[in-house]
Amino acid sequence: MTGDERRGYAKGRAKREEILDQAMAMFGEAGYRGASLRVIANRCGISHPGLLHHFPTKESLLLAVLEHRDAVDGEWLEAGRPTGVDRLRRLVDLAALNAQRRGIVELFCVLSAEATSADHPAHAYFVERYRTSVLTTRVSYTEARDKGVLREGITPGAAAQQLIALMDGLQTQWLLSGGATDMAGVLRAHVQAQLTVPF
Repeated sequence: MTGDERRGYAKGRAKREEILDQAMAMFGEAGYRGASLRVIANRCGISHPGLLHHFPTKESLLLAVLEHRDAVDGEWLEAGRPTGVDRLRRLVDLAALNAQRRGIVELFCVLSAEATSADHPAHAYFVERYRTSVLTTRVSYTEARDKGVLREGITPGAAAQQLIALMDGLQTQWLLSGGATDMAGVLRAHVQAQLTVPF
């Protein structure tokens, strides 16, 4: 690859990242159905056909935004391969991180609600995301139980569903309260009540 080709590739990748950032903000503000590709292109300083060169359809852009968000968060969440209580602690830390990223929280809340409709382009994505989130969290609770630090009567499967539901509900409360809701604090207290060791 020549120097010019490398520069062209880097420039194209940078523009793609900018489109993803602007689309993430737009989907968070207006939802998928209300977002306009022309407005996103305008915000990026490119033409509508220029945006379509990177993302040929609105659906492909939406899925790229969701995958980009998951890749970044997933890498952070799994760094060092935490297990059991350590991974539950990482989920609480993720809530603290999200308290600094209103746009991402808005995007998730708006799109996950819209995607309950079976004909929404992100429906299958969110079905699988929730299935995976509950499954991996159940594994963490099971590991905590196997180490003898989960309180008696706490079932890993039910605890996992409760924690994921609590995380999402707190995000909505946080948005509506203008950031006053302490998402991480509430989650920390919830998990602590399930454990026999300091959390």
